[in-house]
Amino acid sequence: MKYLVWILALFAAAVALAMVAQNPGYVLLVYPPYRIELSLTLFAVFLLLAFVSGYALLRLVFATLHLPGYVRKFRRERAQVQSRKLMDEALIAFFEARYADAELAATRAMQSAKPTTLLSVIAARSAHELREYKKRDGYLSAADLSEDVGKTGGDATLRLITSAKFMLDQGQPRAALNALQELRDGGVKNHPGAHALELKAQMQAGNWDEALQLLDQMEKRATLDAETAEQLRQQAWLGKIDQQQGLASLSAILKNIPADFKRHSKVAATAARALMRQGGYAPARQLLAESLNAQWDSDLVALFGDCQPDSQSGDAAAQIEQAEKWLAGHKQDSGLLLALGKLCLQQKLWGKARSYLDASISIAPSHAAYTALAQLAEQMKKPDEAFKYYRSAMALVTP
Repeated sequence: MKYLVWILALFAAAVALAMVAQNPGYVLLVYPPYRIELSLTLFAVFLLLAFVSGYALLRLVFATLHLPGYVRKFRRERAQVQSRKLMDEALIAFFEARYADAELAATRAMQSAKPTTLLSVIAARSAHELREYKKRDGYLSAADLSEDVGKTGGDATLRLITSAKFMLDQGQPRAALNALQELRDGGVKNHPGAHALELKAQMQAGNWDEALQLLDQMEKRATLDAETAEQLRQQAWLGKIDQQQGLASLSAILKNIPADFKRHSKVAATAARALMRQGGYAPARQLLAESLNAQWDSDLVALFGDCQPDSQSGDAAAQIEQAEKWLAGHKQDSGLLLALGKLCLQQKLWGKARSYLDASISIAPSHAAYTALAQLAEQMKKPDEAFKYYRSAMALVTP
């Protein structure tokens, strides 16, 4: 089709030329004392050549005037292309854990074009992974300076989240929370990444109430799966339990923990130990019994033997009776046998204590069982036997 158009154009030009050649007209130019007479065809050709030459001259003048701008634009575009290439290299190197190469590519990209927040953050994160913290802070400062007034919050968000992550990695949760507060003050309220970092910072700082509130919010927004939320919530409750200094405050905290959650083995064990440290043996026994009745745990039942009541109270017999009821369904549980041995030892039931402790060792020898047997031998005035048991106990903990 294109060739056909050209052929038609040539035919048309030939026809036009033939018609002009047969034109008898002429043009007379008079400038006294000169007279120039030209055929109309030649005059038209000269006129066309003058127009083309003038147009070309004007284009040349305009191109010359705009040449500096064209050169600047060319150099800028070439620098941008080079910068994008280096940024790609930096990203590839960073995700391949070649942090030195990533930092070098990012700094070269910043030198070849105007520094951007993304390039500064790549360089900063690479330096952070290399533990070059002074260089990292310098790159973050460059990211701060590269932000223009009136710019959208995307670059500021990237910089502040990166800064918060660095502070958390270095164990500085307060500084991380300050950076995240600056992010909220800038209008960023529900950023999923910021929520995750804030949760980590609150837990590092021991702000368990704030962490629990944030967990509820994240779970409602579906930014955290249920299994992970439960694990983190357990960690928060454990930290909150460990923070309590008195029996009254500890009991109040335990009342606020959901009943099903409180029966989890790890939560029950931590709470029971905390109660025993404060002298709350009765609530510790009750907590352990409820947890064991809901879900059996050999390590937890061994702790039940440490909740030893006063030998004159009526709780001692009830505690041994409860443990013996469990024994009917868990005869081969070394932890339960150890607990019974400790309880009988505390109540000076020497024969039963010896029987339970020997049975526990026959199933799974443990440092605690040998230590209890040594204490039993001391009570029965058998120092040589006690020494033998202590030596066996030490052999289980000595590498």
